[in-house]
Amino acid sequence: MSEIRIKKPIKKFPTLGCCGLDCGLCPRYYTVGSSRCPGCCGPNFFNKHPGCPFITCCVKKKNLEVCSQCDEFPCSKFNGWDAGDSFISHKISISNLILIRKSGLGKFIKQQAQRIKLLEIMQKNYDEGRSKSFYCISTALLPITDIETLLNTAEQEIEDNKINEDDKKARAKILKKLINDFAGKQGIELKLRKG
Repeated sequence: MSEIRIKKPIKKFPTLGCCGLDCGLCPRYYTVGSSRCPGCCGPNFFNKHPGCPFITCCVKKKNLEVCSQCDEFPCSKFNGWDAGDSFISHKISISNLILIRKSGLGKFIKQQAQRIKLLEIMQKNYDEGRSKSFYCISTALLPITDIETLLNTAEQEIEDNKINEDDKKARAKILKKLINDFAGKQGIELKLRKG
């Protein structure tokens, strides 16, 4: 009888890119259908992203979960990475890796799980079909306690205005205004940059 081999996952936490991206807070991670990204080294990842230099070095060659676990971090692969393209989450990838290096991977994953939970609340209760990317960016860039406060404030405003639970458009409008006002006061950019 032949032995069945179960392929072990290449990374333990696909919600965290080895480059520091918050894959678990990305709109593509929550996309339904064939364009869904499974996260860093998640199921079928290499069919969608066959040649990532970060994964080749960090995961495949050095058997690490994230680049900040490497003695050579930050290496030349990160030159300009956080100023990159319109994918605004690049802005915090290096700071995520620095935080992991300072506080440990476990603490970061725990905080990321809190952010994912807040994102799921936003998507379930405040997404009128057009806000997924905005909520993903917001949960990636804003402090956790402030996100919680904004959600509580939105709920109070919704209750005060007697807005129906099914009126996602009105709910989204309230939460998005609160988030935009807060981010603006903090100087945090939440919109994708234009080419």
